Amino acid sequence: MKHDVGDPMEAEFGTVAEWTARVAADLGSEYYIPAACRGSGQPALLDWLLERLDPRPGELMIDVGAGLGGPAAYATRQAGVRTVLAEPEPGACRAAVLLFGASVVRGDATALPFGDAIAGLAWCLGVLCTATGTAAQRAMLGQLRRVVRPGGRVGLLVYLAVAAKLDDPPQGNHFPTSGQLHDLVGQSGLEVVEVADFRDIVQPPPDWTCRVETVERELHRRYGHTPELTAADEQSDRIGKLLSSGQLTSQVIFLR
Repeated sequence: MKHDVGDPMEAEFGTVAEWTARVAADLGSEYYIPAACRGSGQPALLDWLLERLDPRPGELMIDVGAGLGGPAAYATRQAGVRTVLAEPEPGACRAAVLLFGASVVRGDATALPFGDAIAGLAWCLGVLCTATGTAAQRAMLGQLRRVVRPGGRVGLLVYLAVAAKLDDPPQGNHFPTSGQLHDLVGQSGLEVVEVADFRDIVQPPPDWTCRVETVERELHRRYGHTPELTAADEQSDRIGKLLSSGQLTSQVIFLR
């Protein structure tokens, strides 16, 4: 059954993001980071990237397409970085401020509202596939290169197409192949240093999983009747089925 909610991407990353923040705020501070990392990170993945990005306490880090700000808050807690978030959806921006008091700028990843070479490091988690086509993805990678200083470090979480044609892909997503991604990275002036398959990274600890599941249950208790949450769930289910069938894969990548 289809649900007319306008743009399902806006429902998923705007409206539902803000609802998720409200649920986490009511549950308590120990739920903030797990709730705000839904779909964009978990401890082992973020630790893998932080180990390679090697942030120094107080160093500026830009989170591009930051969503609710969970990964940025995790990086601050684990490594002491200063973070600035760039996020196009106003609902997600409000959510990041509500949960973390984040420094967040509303901005598109293909035209970041920052000066050149202002940060030592940046990351962009699960966002590249939301850029509408090859030119936009090239622009996104170029923006990541532009805002980090020479020798700066960049982390990616990417979803990549394995099959030539995907069955029932989520709306608004454009998945490059591994070869296309590496071509785009080279064209942007970045260099791939290390890659890991997300499936090879250990699963989150039980307490993290438990908190995420608690947030999910409460989110659906409050908003399960809404077309926005139904549309967001359909988007997530489509990606999950493509990953399970092997038509998509996911990688974390360290670049310079």
